[in-house]
Amino acid sequence: MDENSVIRFIPYLRTLGDRPLTLRVAVVGSGPAGSSAAETLAKAGIETYLFERKLDNAKPCGGAIPLCMVSEFDLPPEIIDRKVTQMEMISPSNRAVEIKIRNDGEYIGMCRREVLDGFMRDRAARLGAKLINGTVHKLDIPTSDKAPYTLHYTEHAEGNTPGNFKSLDVDVVIGADGANSRIARAIDAGDYNYAIAFQERIRLPEDKMARYENMAEMYVGDDVSTDFYGWVFPKYDHVAVGTGTMKVNQADIKKLQAGLRARVADKIEGGQIIKIEAHPIPEHPRPRRVVGRVALVGDAAGTVTKSSGEGIYFAAKSARMCAETIVEMSEQGQRIPTEADLKMYLKRWDKQYGMTYLVLDLLQRVFYRSDATREAFVEMCSDLDVQKLTFDSYLYKTVVPANPLTQLKITAKTLGSLLRGSALAP
Repeated sequence: MDENSVIRFIPYLRTLGDRPLTLRVAVVGSGPAGSSAAETLAKAGIETYLFERKLDNAKPCGGAIPLCMVSEFDLPPEIIDRKVTQMEMISPSNRAVEIKIRNDGEYIGMCRREVLDGFMRDRAARLGAKLINGTVHKLDIPTSDKAPYTLHYTEHAEGNTPGNFKSLDVDVVIGADGANSRIARAIDAGDYNYAIAFQERIRLPEDKMARYENMAEMYVGDDVSTDFYGWVFPKYDHVAVGTGTMKVNQADIKKLQAGLRARVADKIEGGQIIKIEAHPIPEHPRPRRVVGRVALVGDAAGTVTKSSGEGIYFAAKSARMCAETIVEMSEQGQRIPTEADLKMYLKRWDKQYGMTYLVLDLLQRVFYRSDATREAFVEMCSDLDVQKLTFDSYLYKTVVPANPLTQLKITAKTLGSLLRGSALAP
């Protein structure tokens, strides 16, 4: 019997006699989603394998995280490049509305993905996840409920150079491998619409960088994005300047980036581009997020929000909820969970965040449809009650109910802004 045959037989050996079964879970992808899942599983004593094809990967991303993520995921202060307490919303006519976080100690965290991802991945490994620097090429689907899933992968040597072809048998697979997920394809999870994000990292002269000490900017307009927004987000020693648009308009992405650069030209004058990045961003959940004993989380599942385009927190949160469900339903790794068990994660997720996604989808449809409605959107953001409600909801991921009078006032101002915007529309 060769080595691979022995490895494939191990799952059956683990169920023999009176010895307790030790659940084996493979997590493919080690971004915030995969690392969160792996950490949760490893801490519960479950045998966890965490796959990452490129350990120095820096995903193109605005890198904004809400305050609740810092505490909820025990993130140390050194991974936060900037603490943003002011945001400028700039309308198509270049009307700027300044939004301030008014409570002491509150901020939006700005981070570089290579720093955040590296920290979360290393922590999962320290807690017991077996980190494998390798590319998963194929997932074999078993023909029975108890048979193992087999991952075929190439383990990389130093410098991410390809190494040996290997295989691994596991009981459960978590696909955290992004928008182009191979795990999603393996289980025929279905397609979803997606946006293209394009971003330039620009190192500014010291006097220009001073503006972005604790300031971020968001630009709206057809010149910047047909259906999204452009951003200038500060990092440790540079700013991230980027935009996004839906797949149908992806041929225009460089033109839209040029439009954003024109809008911010005076603020980034003398800057040096140090990196150019592009990446797909899912725009709604996949049709199937759990199939058999395979679950999708993060971008692979389609957890990015409309309107704000936020993905980091929801990726990590979905993965943690999935892993917690596996721990619970497997009785701390003593039994193999079923598809019905894993789908409990989706029920919990949709119950907690389903309304958030519906509301943000509605906001994008209403306010991003024309320059006139974008003007209305920026006007609405000048209201202090709107600002407070927005920041409370973003920073803590809870819909903070306003009192009835305040809610009525916000609704009236929203309708007024939209009506004025409609009057300006061609």
